[in-house]
Amino acid sequence: MKRALLLFLILITVNVFSQYAPAAGQEGSTAISADSSVFIEWAKNCDVTRGYLKISDTSMGYVSYGNTESALGTADNNVVSLGDGGYAVLTFEHPVTNGNGWDFAVFENSFDDNFLELAFVEVSSDGETFYRFPSSSLTQTEEQVESFGTIDPTKINNLAGKYRVMFGTPFDLEELKNKPGLNVNHIIAIKVEDVTGCIMEEYASHDSEGHIINDPWPTPFESGGFDLDAIGVIHNTTNTSVNAETASDLLIYPNPCSNFINVKGDIKKIIVRDISGRVLNTSENNQVNASRLKPGLLIIEVINKKNIHSFYKVLKK
Repeated sequence: MKRALLLFLILITVNVFSQYAPAAGQEGSTAISADSSVFIEWAKNCDVTRGYLKISDTSMGYVSYGNTESALGTADNNVVSLGDGGYAVLTFEHPVTNGNGWDFAVFENSFDDNFLELAFVEVSSDGETFYRFPSSSLTQTEEQVESFGTIDPTKINNLAGKYRVMFGTPFDLEELKNKPGLNVNHIIAIKVEDVTGCIMEEYASHDSEGHIINDPWPTPFESGGFDLDAIGVIHNTTNTSVNAETASDLLIYPNPCSNFINVKGDIKKIIVRDISGRVLNTSENNQVNASRLKPGLLIIEVINKKNIHSFYKVLKK
């Protein structure tokens, strides 16, 4: 009996205190600024299927704000609105690939860190079959988040729209590498699908664990639902296919790190960045000092003597 009670209390504690990365600009955030140098390409084509103004009253019609071109090119706060359950499929000049660390990021136009309109993200290597990133929502579902209500971003994971305008939510194709039928090194299309946000079961969207996802609803405006700004690519066939030939020659250690990051291999330069792309330190030998850096996720860019760039994620303790 005591053991069962202890297990119950542990489960409750995990549920209450579990959290994910915080808002943009805060320590430990995974938000990537739109002007970060990690982006090498942006979406070239977009096809949008609009969702309803209010999914529980389809007679109101569909959202209408923006157009497909609004989601192309760099993030600029020019958006296309998807509406309840609407979606957009974006393609690129070069296939997106599974590199070291984040591979792409999705941008929305939230005006602050807590008014968050969310969306699922899926990828396809053939343009027909899409595979969804596993997502989590720990937001309460007893009361509906109202039209201009707020959400705690630390309760959200792997859902686009987690961060405010001009900060992208990153995704790592490594999470999908074992999906039968999906080639994570040849992603030709990315789908962004609005989370309805309604907690009524008949209209609700669910995360990967079956939890209802509660976000601002209803938003019966022409700009309702997820507002897609852009998708920025970090790894594609122009950089990662070359990296794949050299990645096995490099060893990054220790990970997690405390004071120094070592790189074993043919090195010209090491660049340490935060997740937003800001340069924190550099070195032209096989070791870089990380002792003064704040705890959190670091992006390590390694340039070898052939000017080939490789990217790695290292956790600073």
